[in-house]
Amino acid sequence: MKQYPIHKALKHFFGYDEFRLNQQPIIESVLNGKDVLAIMPTGGGKSVCYQLPAMLLDGLTIVISPLIALMKDQVDALQANGIRAAFLNSTLSNTEQNNIINATRNGEIKLLYLAPERLFSNGMQFVNFLTTLPCSLFAIDEAHCISQWGHDFRPEYLQLAALKQYFPATPVIALTASADTITQKDIVEKLQLRNPSVYISSFNRANINYYIQPKRKAFDQLLQYLNEHQGDSGIIYALSRASTESIADKLRQTGYKAAHYHAGLSSDDRARVQESFQKDETKIIVATIAFGMGIDKSNVRFVIHYDVPKNMESYYQETGRAGRDGLRSDAIMFYSSGDISKLMRFIMVENNAEQTAVMKRKLLQMKDFAEHEGCRRQYILQYFGEDFPNYCGSCDYCLSNLEHREATIEAQKILSAVTRTGEKFGEDYIIALLRGSRSAKIIPEHTELKTFGVGADLKRDEWKTIIKQMVQQKLVDVEHGAYPSLKLNDTSRRILKGEMKVQLTLKKPKAPVTASSEALHHYPDLLLQLKDKRREIAEMENVPPYVIVGDNTLLDMATYLPLGTDGLRRISGFGDYKVSKYGPAFMQVLQTYAQVHNLESRIHLRSPKRERKATERKPLINNTQRISLELLQEGYDIAQIADKRNLSPGTVAGHLVPFILDGQVNASKLIERDRLDAITALIKQTGQTYAMKPIKDLLPEDYTYEEIKIAQAHYEYMKDA
Repeated sequence: MKQYPIHKALKHFFGYDEFRLNQQPIIESVLNGKDVLAIMPTGGGKSVCYQLPAMLLDGLTIVISPLIALMKDQVDALQANGIRAAFLNSTLSNTEQNNIINATRNGEIKLLYLAPERLFSNGMQFVNFLTTLPCSLFAIDEAHCISQWGHDFRPEYLQLAALKQYFPATPVIALTASADTITQKDIVEKLQLRNPSVYISSFNRANINYYIQPKRKAFDQLLQYLNEHQGDSGIIYALSRASTESIADKLRQTGYKAAHYHAGLSSDDRARVQESFQKDETKIIVATIAFGMGIDKSNVRFVIHYDVPKNMESYYQETGRAGRDGLRSDAIMFYSSGDISKLMRFIMVENNAEQTAVMKRKLLQMKDFAEHEGCRRQYILQYFGEDFPNYCGSCDYCLSNLEHREATIEAQKILSAVTRTGEKFGEDYIIALLRGSRSAKIIPEHTELKTFGVGADLKRDEWKTIIKQMVQQKLVDVEHGAYPSLKLNDTSRRILKGEMKVQLTLKKPKAPVTASSEALHHYPDLLLQLKDKRREIAEMENVPPYVIVGDNTLLDMATYLPLGTDGLRRISGFGDYKVSKYGPAFMQVLQTYAQVHNLESRIHLRSPKRERKATERKPLINNTQRISLELLQEGYDIAQIADKRNLSPGTVAGHLVPFILDGQVNASKLIERDRLDAITALIKQTGQTYAMKPIKDLLPEDYTYEEIKIAQAHYEYMKDA
């Protein structure tokens, strides 16, 4: 193994000043010969976790990936960094494949990318060939594909179970962006990982804004957004092949550079569309889920789900293709419950009732998310087992005007209707009954009930919101079966008897504050010149522009004006190889611009290490948060506020977070000083400013999640003070 400090190696090979969370311990575990399972968000830097060890270990690293597009993209990017990498797949001729095999045999390749089926093909001929080579590491990308509990099970991945039989002493790192607990366990068992180190990074993509809009006139909604984001690159996901073609055609007629992509296209056509998108010639791709896995384009500014995805894992992975460069980006979903009904017909797995049940459960979870009345980011992170406050300031719910009010009468109307119809019907029927619908689906004798038509004053969507919040607060139950039905519980009966008041938080939607394409102060005309130079270099090398350098690197150059190679090295994304190879071309543009405009370099204003942070925004405050603040100011503590408002202490702590961040509330008034200091020290040590469980695991048992939540807000406030 090369004796090369890993921080120095990170800068030398990849041009980065610092590791992201968990990258360093993952890499150290691999270098120490440990098997590793790494769960990291899309865009979270998974590839560096095996690419950097590959450069430091003697011998060959094998990367298993199901995605032909990803192989080519990553190999292009590695070669642009001066790293000897190659891939073997069906896009290469026999001659090209033989040349790569010979180069591998001769030790000229450091990283070799393969599809899982290639590894054990031709009667084990290829795997037997690898046993003759010094293989130092196996990296299994998209590792969730090996699990039938995962959202994207691929039978060919099961062959990888034999890997340890052939290479018992070679460490394996399994990587995925989305795997729940049962899938994680399945990955470890199927790959026969030996006492693996397991790293689960925060799933929070802080630079992505999450919006869900009711689907009404979807194409008009789409055009409105695109008209406000001219020139941005993005992906639009649709349910059917026909929809992708229709939407792309309409967009082209409107003047947008759009193309469709689905599995029905020939491999040549798919490759052509991908390459055009990678090179920024096509700005918008309208695709089925076949597109995107393996697309490593860093400057995707938006992902729009024209139709609802099949599960939370797909939604998270697809939205995660936005903003990989760390800049503000948008994830928008147009939601209609009709989409859920359509998908129910497509999730059946033939001759596999167990897998069908898994898919159905995941789809219903997606429905619950889309209809959830609460912070979108909190819901996503809690789905993946991570705690997060109930306010993020960057989703449609948190950016709405929220009204906290009593809704006891409405709740009683709902519960009365449920009782009088025998607790046999779901929310749609109960709403239709309350609104006095004359639809044929209403049983005739139900039109004689006292509750028929008593809710005509509210719209259908308003009733749905009320029922949804009642279910979330466990004021009424849902019995899931072939036809889900509403059921009363003990709390429901107390409400009907007038023994309990109902408080709900209702929102008044307002226009979303979407991502800005240019978040940094820079010289716009210089940025355009740098982009032109990057495109010129990319065309000469026949690679996508972002492979040369990313958009955030160009923004840094256009902001700080590095006018020498030492300055260029301080720009994130410029390692030694890129400074040497591409530095002179960019330096010519920078120096000419500075001379013409009589400017001096501002590189001295740039910190040596720049954190990848979301754009700062002052927290928006809603009514329910203000109520908790007022009670705190009246002398109540968190436990008393929670009791008085019939809320959990964690929810109340979440209410107070914006006021701590804003300096209105002193955290030391909420937590004893020595406990606050102890938690803050661990936050600083671990870097965990969102996830609470990693902090909780390191503290004595008597520390609470509420204390950690408050301490994290205090840490952020003190850091920015």
